[in-house]
Amino acid sequence: MELRGTVALVTGGNGGLGQRICHALAREGVHVAVMYAQSRDQAEGVVRTLTTGYQVNSAAFACDITDAAAVQKLIGDVTDRFGRLDILVNDAAYNKSITFTDLDGLTQEVWDKIMAVNLTGPMRLTKAVAPIMKRQGRGRVVNIASVAGLGPTGSSIAYAVSKAGLIHLTRCMAVAMAPETLVNCVAPGLLEGTRATANLLPEVVTRNAASSLLRKPADKDDCADMVVTMCRTETMTGQTVVIDSGRTFH
Repeated sequence: MELRGTVALVTGGNGGLGQRICHALAREGVHVAVMYAQSRDQAEGVVRTLTTGYQVNSAAFACDITDAAAVQKLIGDVTDRFGRLDILVNDAAYNKSITFTDLDGLTQEVWDKIMAVNLTGPMRLTKAVAPIMKRQGRGRVVNIASVAGLGPTGSSIAYAVSKAGLIHLTRCMAVAMAPETLVNCVAPGLLEGTRATANLLPEVVTRNAASSLLRKPADKDDCADMVVTMCRTETMTGQTVVIDSGRTFH
């Protein structure tokens, strides 16, 4: 898909990886809706950087993606502001570090919040954009999962299961939304400078980086570039690409 002049909604666009995705898309001439749950000032700072740095249109939108009505309003507000919506990047996520053996620590409240943000939220957003993209005759959805979704590893059981669900949601939505809309997924390994990593124990961060073949965390710009590739592609759908410095093979 030719990207220049298209419109993208990036959830969690004010986060560490989300900002890199916004910049990578804007660099290609994509107009960007930056969605945030908190930190309005930070999101508006991203918008200013995009508009001045790349001469694209951009705006910040607040939304609680665990609220179905708020998601519908978000999509309506974005399409009203930009006139169309070609790309959805589901990057918003919630994480809390709980060792797998600490089943008491994995409370129902924690489980419900992680699932609501990491899995149900992307499902709601994807359903909301589906009729728009179908009507336009084209669209791209890119989900940001994790290598934790490919094996029983990661910061908590709930996080791993939510990301496994997002990977399979990618496949299922690829079937549901074909042929107009292509749906793909990036599964990063450990990323430094993100809210998710900030919630991890320091020893977990050190151990994960040391255990990769390249002996370093995954690169946020590599992940953002893959998002751009998945938006541009015409023949890849339902796929998950791992970027983790060589820790996971699938």
